[in-house]
Amino acid sequence: MRGKAALLGIALMVLCAAVIGNVTAQLPEESRDKLIHVSGTGKVTTTPDEAVVVFAVETENTDVKTAQQQNAERMDAVVNALKRAGIPEKDIRTAGYNIIPVTESDSRGLTTSKVKYYRVVNSLEVTLNDVNRAGEIVDLAVENGANKVNRFSFTLSDAKQQQFRSQALTAAVAQARGDADAVAAAIGKTIVDVKEVNVGGSYVPMVYDTRYNMMEKAAGSAVATPLEVGEIDVTATVSISYIIS
Repeated sequence: MRGKAALLGIALMVLCAAVIGNVTAQLPEESRDKLIHVSGTGKVTTTPDEAVVVFAVETENTDVKTAQQQNAERMDAVVNALKRAGIPEKDIRTAGYNIIPVTESDSRGLTTSKVKYYRVVNSLEVTLNDVNRAGEIVDLAVENGANKVNRFSFTLSDAKQQQFRSQALTAAVAQARGDADAVAAAIGKTIVDVKEVNVGGSYVPMVYDTRYNMMEKAAGSAVATPLEVGEIDVTATVSISYIIS
């Protein structure tokens, strides 16, 4: 019996060794690739083709319903004026609506629970496909009841973003390959293939923090609000692993 057990043990050891040998032999050839890891950044500078403005109508009254009604009337006038100016309904949307109770303070300057008046704030986001009309539209909204501009930015439409991102990616890949070629030549190697590519990138719009607070225009003013379009950068990054020999 002891002899048989010993033989069985030896057989199992041989089998395990064979299995381990097979696993080792089947390691992928690519695991022994010699690699160069590089990254590249591409940038394309262009002119924005879209502007986004967030207007607000802010009203205050001791009666909340009155404050709401006054706000609704003024915002309705703003929206109608924008539509008459040719802004499509799909490019006009409500960005926020808030009713804020403003409370009184006591003799020590501490806030009390007594409501002094109600502030109603209705925000409207407008997207402009003609950036040259930005100043005109700001003035139009103010003339018809908007009294704040919460945010203003020049940016790119989705189609333009994709177009220029593709160009930036091409430039990023060219930069990465140039660096890889230089390194490979310096160490006496040649690039033979690409093992892995990772694509990243960022897009930063040109934002103007206008800080227009209570934007009532002076009566009879005929001077249009100047808004300069400027330029915008679209960037893209790539990380590439090249196989060398």
